[in-house]
Amino acid sequence: MSSRRRFPITAYDQINLTNLIDTLFFLLIIFMITAPLLEYSVDVTPPEMNADPIKPDTDSKIINVKADGSIVFDRRVVSETELQAALSRIEQESGRDTAIYLRGDKDLRYGAVMNVMRLVRGAGFRNVNLVMQEETKP
Repeated sequence: MSSRRRFPITAYDQINLTNLIDTLFFLLIIFMITAPLLEYSVDVTPPEMNADPIKPDTDSKIINVKADGSIVFDRRVVSETELQAALSRIEQESGRDTAIYLRGDKDLRYGAVMNVMRLVRGAGFRNVNLVMQEETKP
C-alpha cells in the first residue's frame, strides 16, 4: 500500500470574510425593513379621519390601546403603573421633546384613551399625537 495522500495538507493563513460580510449585510437589511413593521403588528384599528400623515422618527414612542383596554408599549402588554414608570424613565433620559403616538382601537371607550393620555401628560410629555386611519372615500 502506498502512503501517498490524495490531497495535500496546507495551512490557511488568511480567513475569507467575504461570505460572512455578505450574510451580515443581508441580515442588517432584513432587520431594517422589519423593525418598523413590528410596532404595527399589534391588533389595533384606529378610527378613520382626514388628517395630515405622520412620520414617526427613531426617538418617538408608540403606545397602543387594544379593544379590550390592554396597553401595549415596546411590544409588550403593560399595566398603567408600568407605563407610567417607563414614561418617567424615558422623560429623564430623552427629555420632554420625545414624540408620543397614541393608537387607540376604534371600538374602545373614549375614557380609556383619555386615561392613557392623562398618564402620558402626567409624565411630562407635551408632544402627544393621536393616530387615525385615513378615511376611505366612497
